[in-house]
Amino acid sequence: MNEMTELERFRSDVPELDLTDVRAEEHRLLSVMRDAAPNPGRSTGQRVFDRPRRAVRLRIGLAAGLGVAAAAAGVIAVGTGEEPVTPPVVHTMPVASVQVLERAADHAAKSPELHPRPGQFLVFESQTMDTVESESDGRQVRYLRRERRKIWLPVDGDATHGVLWERQLEPRPWPGWPIPGEARQAVGRSSMSKAADFDDRAENLRNDYVHLSRLPADPAKMYQHLYMGLGTGPRADADAWQNVGGMLTEAYMPRAQRAALFRAAASIHGVTTVGRAVDAAGRTGIAVTLNPLGGGIREEYIFDDKTYEYLGRRSVVTNAEQAEAPVGSILTNSAQLKVSIADRPPAVT
Repeated sequence: MNEMTELERFRSDVPELDLTDVRAEEHRLLSVMRDAAPNPGRSTGQRVFDRPRRAVRLRIGLAAGLGVAAAAAGVIAVGTGEEPVTPPVVHTMPVASVQVLERAADHAAKSPELHPRPGQFLVFESQTMDTVESESDGRQVRYLRRERRKIWLPVDGDATHGVLWERQLEPRPWPGWPIPGEARQAVGRSSMSKAADFDDRAENLRNDYVHLSRLPADPAKMYQHLYMGLGTGPRADADAWQNVGGMLTEAYMPRAQRAALFRAAASIHGVTTVGRAVDAAGRTGIAVTLNPLGGGIREEYIFDDKTYEYLGRRSVVTNAEQAEAPVGSILTNSAQLKVSIADRPPAVT
């Protein structure tokens, strides 16, 4: 849908008022502004607010520019006193257009779900591929590290109480680079360690079950959560898209919140379906992505093309010069294989 079509649809949603209604609306707005002004009869040594700052919704359809601007912004903040007021960014969820995510939401809403209790652990089994870039003996090293992993994360918070098991798999070359000998030294070996030495994530970026289960089950409110603390524009959209991935990777949420997340993700500006994709375990699905903002790499989330269950995520090169790899190269990949519940993690020696 082009921008003019969207504008016409937007205008059609704004009710047209006759002149009497417009004058009444103008009188109401002027009254609000007069009420918000400082009272000159009060002492100038003390600043008094007669009423809290409020948001005033506009219904004016007389001038196209004003009507569309008011509808697009949703609210206009009117402040008290002489200081200018910067209204908070209000993200209104647009109509979703990504069918894969809508179907994933439908699937999530009726799928079986786990019911972990406080004190228990969620166990995530996965296969991953990540980039390694370093210097060894004065030479630059690049390759793709692969592993099987199993992580026990506490249901109610701090990742430092979690445990991680890893087994190294045969590495793969970074496109155009040889695999260094040291990349194969740990192949076949397993290790057990603490999942994290510290956990200082911001509250809105936590992805433990207790936190995720408290998120809104309403898609519009979930959409606002994805944009919490973000502004507007492509950078905010890219960060919101990354927030979606953070709530899917080694994380589990109740099906109501999961369905809301997929519907909210489907409404992020720039999200689109890119077609067939293969996860790190070799399973074929269909991927959705956000048009990349920069860096020459796009982040894809992969879903089963029949059940629409979430499979994993991968990063794909879109600009060879920026990413230093051929277009279409897969640099990171993951596959979520199983999620279960345990009363306690294994001991770390």
